[in-house]
Amino acid sequence: MRKKIALIEDDDVIRENYAELLTDEGFDVIAFADRPGAMAYFEQQVPDLAILDIGLNEEPEGGFHLCTDLRRLSPHLPILFLTSHGSEIDKISGFRLGADDYLTKDISIEFLIVRIDALLRRYENAENKPEGVEHAPKNYRMTGSLAIDLNRLVAFWNDQPVDLTLTQFWIVQELTVDPGQAKSYSALMQAANIHVEPNTIAAHIKTIRSRFKALDPQFNCIKSERSIGYRWVDV
Repeated sequence: MRKKIALIEDDDVIRENYAELLTDEGFDVIAFADRPGAMAYFEQQVPDLAILDIGLNEEPEGGFHLCTDLRRLSPHLPILFLTSHGSEIDKISGFRLGADDYLTKDISIEFLIVRIDALLRRYENAENKPEGVEHAPKNYRMTGSLAIDLNRLVAFWNDQPVDLTLTQFWIVQELTVDPGQAKSYSALMQAANIHVEPNTIAAHIKTIRSRFKALDPQFNCIKSERSIGYRWVDV
């Protein structure tokens, strides 16, 4: 079955070009020029993946607002920013709002398709994961105040669910497999099935920390290892 992609882009030429290219790659594409039009559609049905620009017509941060609304409607919808805004602050903002990936418009269509396919595969694997026996020892483990449920792909901190995207969940999972062991940027990329720059992993880590601190202001388990990556330390 063809996957449905929602494309939200306010530039008519860019929107039409990407819609045509994605259609040629075998996707069903529904395109919108603004946030109200997109939200009217999303409130009726949710696509398989959403691609958002940041600036939408009269809304300089319309894509950010739309990302928040989409994440509320569907916690597991793959969301990808495709924008000309390449600053680290914008990337961090996108990830903090729940985006799974963030690309700039100078990338090739081939690279965009690779990232789209990777996101769709990750979410399909999560949805098709057998339930098994809930809280079975091999699929449910604890380290300190953290519990990882690999059946439902959910992390708990002091018995409270942590608001993580699937990408962020797999990063936490990898960090906590061997608490105290430093994990490289490449190891975290591999665990999350993404291929990004180290500063994108750093942006994810900042978001992950903020999600834990929302539940526990004293959270301080993720330590930075200069030039290496990160380490999870139970405290």
